[in-house]
Amino acid sequence: MKNTEGSSEAKRRAGEHAADLVDDGDVVGLGTGSTAAHAIRALGRAVDSGLDVRGIPTSFQSRQLALDAGIPLTSLDAVDGVDIAIDGADQVAERNDGGFDLVKGGGAAHAREKIVDAAAERFVVVADPSKLVDPLDYPVPVEVLPDARPTVAGTVRALGGEPTLRAAAHKDGPVVTDNGNVVLDCDFGPIEDPATLASELAALPGVVEQGLFVGLADAVHVGSADGVEVRGE
Repeated sequence: MKNTEGSSEAKRRAGEHAADLVDDGDVVGLGTGSTAAHAIRALGRAVDSGLDVRGIPTSFQSRQLALDAGIPLTSLDAVDGVDIAIDGADQVAERNDGGFDLVKGGGAAHAREKIVDAAAERFVVVADPSKLVDPLDYPVPVEVLPDARPTVAGTVRALGGEPTLRAAAHKDGPVVTDNGNVVLDCDFGPIEDPATLASELAALPGVVEQGLFVGLADAVHVGSADGVEVRGE
């Protein structure tokens, strides 16, 4: 379930603007989705012009895009750390402390995205204006072990949410993540306390990862027809 609003030009501007932050020698987390894809392509052009970077993809999609763009790839167990991660979001809400809370997982890659984004020294979100909200109210993607789906769904209902098993668009049956699991899109309506909800969902047996990214992002690059606004940092 992806938030597909926003113009392609705004997404391109945001992705390319964030890609300019990458320095020679950096290890870069490569996010998943249409806006992050623009950053990956821009990095590929920079690599072609001589930039020395290594990328850590967060999904099959971002890995393939990076290979097509000519970006050398590595993994978390082969490096000392991640200098910067560039990733998109389905929704972004600015916190009172100046940080950001996100809903991610429209591409069902939020488990790997969170691992890489949290490991990065800087995590930069790329978005168009349609992704900015207050409060978050997008259904929270929850990656679940298949056998745990019924019990997790029942507990989500007890927490006040409405879980929906995400169906595949071009095959019968559910979406299956790169990790071999299924996704429940859990609609809680307006989310007034993302931190508490994130903790409650993460604690459920059988949950691999939930799509609330609480306070992880350092900056948000918001593209528009007129340019890019940088929030944070």
